[in-house]
Amino acid sequence: MRIKVICIGKTDQSYLIEGEQIYLKRLMHYMSVEKIEIPDLKKQKNLSRDQIKQLEGKEILNRIHAHDAVFLLDERGKMYSSIDFSEFLQQQFNLSLKNLVFVIGGAYGFSDEVYVRANGKISLSKLTFSHQMVRLFFIEQLYRGLTILRGEPYHHE
Repeated sequence: MRIKVICIGKTDQSYLIEGEQIYLKRLMHYMSVEKIEIPDLKKQKNLSRDQIKQLEGKEILNRIHAHDAVFLLDERGKMYSSIDFSEFLQQQFNLSLKNLVFVIGGAYGFSDEVYVRANGKISLSKLTFSHQMVRLFFIEQLYRGLTILRGEPYHHE
């Protein structure tokens, strides 16, 4: 199984980029994790929120295959503890899927088509974070979840 993390836009803060790289490198020891960045739309100022969501949605859907399990990082999603998230990951692994895809949308969320395609939604918190920070937090949680599954000492509880 492979994990894909699809993100809208680039991270421009060096400390966040460095954090992502650290955890992506650590994840390589457990499984293949690919981070896919979809570039920000050109001339967004001339577009409505709905137009932006539609165009971003098409780009997201172009990177998802029919057999992929897709979960959106969404403020209205299910919240997990780190232990519960590791159990969720194990359940997905047990399904013998080819790809497990997590999508971090743009500032305005997802188009209806992306919501329809998704298998579920996950929320990291009731708090609002920048999309750039969410990437780092989520990639770290992937790492934490895999270390929990392996019984490694990274997570303390």
